[in-house]
Amino acid sequence: MGFLLSRRWLGFGAFVVALSVTCVVLGMWQHDRHEQRQERNARIEAHAAADPVPVEEVARPGESWESEAEWTRVTATGHYDPDHEVLVKFQQRGSSPGVDVVTPLVLDSGVAVLVDRGWWGTRNTAEKPDDIPAAPSGTVEVTGWLRANSTADGQAITPENGQVRAIHSEAVAETVPYDLLDGYVALREQDPPTEGLSPAEPPDLGIGVNLFYSWQWYFFAGLAVFGFFWFLRAELKERREKAVTPS
Repeated sequence: MGFLLSRRWLGFGAFVVALSVTCVVLGMWQHDRHEQRQERNARIEAHAAADPVPVEEVARPGESWESEAEWTRVTATGHYDPDHEVLVKFQQRGSSPGVDVVTPLVLDSGVAVLVDRGWWGTRNTAEKPDDIPAAPSGTVEVTGWLRANSTADGQAITPENGQVRAIHSEAVAETVPYDLLDGYVALREQDPPTEGLSPAEPPDLGIGVNLFYSWQWYFFAGLAVFGFFWFLRAELKERREKAVTPS
């Protein structure tokens, strides 16, 4: 077995160890993502089973809220401010292009919350549509999901000509004359309703493919170890055959 200390076999062994460790680490990472997805789905299902609460009980003025609160069912009562409405462009529903219509809802307390009133089909261009269904006037009551701000930044969240690429309350707050609550509400129900807009779609509760990918990486790690011992066995067999073969 002294040949295992040769440069060739030491290099081969180091490669197998590095490959196996890398595969195990990647497998653990994918498994962790799978568990995070399961925890997220469990939170969403718990929020869906709970009664809606006033939005200001979860999102307080001037404060951010914990990520675990996302997808909480909330209610809000106030009046819309259509003058500061923004459209989130390039929003697909299936294969159809459109925009999400986001309108500040000024609450009785004087602060406001962004409400994604729904999706409206448009041409797939950057041009701002002019046929968006208007927000109802007077007092309205909305029920929806509390959603976190987009992780995008820069021009994607800065309103330009009344349009953005992603929703971010802090960016919109710089353009309105009142304080905005953190995040936004994805509308599901509204009284009185707005005809024409499609409400927010339910969250995806699928578990994804991360668990399968973790198994795949663990398999590759095992395959690397198996390959090392397979080649080791072949080497030993060849050396024994040479040792017993007459010269």
